[in-house]
Amino acid sequence: MTALELVDEGEAADLAAFLARLIHYDRAAAVRLQASGTTLAVFGRPPSFEVLAIRAARLAKPYENGLEVALDVTVSAGELLEALDEPAATAVVPAAVTGPPWAGVLPPRGGWRSEPGLPVPGAVRTMVGAAVAEFRARIDELAPEGRTRAVVDRIGREIWSRPVGDTGLPVRAAHAAQSLGFLGPARAGAPGDAVLRLLASGAWLRLWTPYGSIAVRRAGLGAFGVTVR
Repeated sequence: MTALELVDEGEAADLAAFLARLIHYDRAAAVRLQASGTTLAVFGRPPSFEVLAIRAARLAKPYENGLEVALDVTVSAGELLEALDEPAATAVVPAAVTGPPWAGVLPPRGGWRSEPGLPVPGAVRTMVGAAVAEFRARIDELAPEGRTRAVVDRIGREIWSRPVGDTGLPVRAAHAAQSLGFLGPARAGAPGDAVLRLLASGAWLRLWTPYGSIAVRRAGLGAFGVTVR
């Protein structure tokens, strides 16, 4: 049995919130855990957005039993949430599950460099809000008989594949970041307003914030296919 000890109750609460949001989009969600030293990386894939979400958590010590050097396992997000004791800031890692295909294809660990063209956080939020409003308006305009899954998907692909500012990052990545709470509080002076970075490594783009990251494959290169670990 592997026990994780987080640095404090707040870190445990943040991790719990992330897991709860993933489960909101997929009750059977799985997460891949990678830990080394005192850093735990939690990877998930909310199906509505077709992105990889990454939440880092700080560990007070590598493992309670002190036996493992590193941890790399895919588990049920729901079971991990249930095993998370927020007041004690601890979690027992659930039994491994057969990982979904995305769990075998992760962004690289290093080689990230800054990419230009990303708007300020407030503008990113405004862009996401406008995209959501446009999507709803266009769906509402459809006659009931024309509101097929194929038509809805086509409208969604058109809107969510648009670039964010002068970057190759699709709007769906920014929408995912906002929906998962990664853009932070929408108020002046909040950490999420102060720091928002776009990084690139190989075929991947990564929207980094203090609350978590969203990673996507560059447009035209497919959703997955490299960096199998």
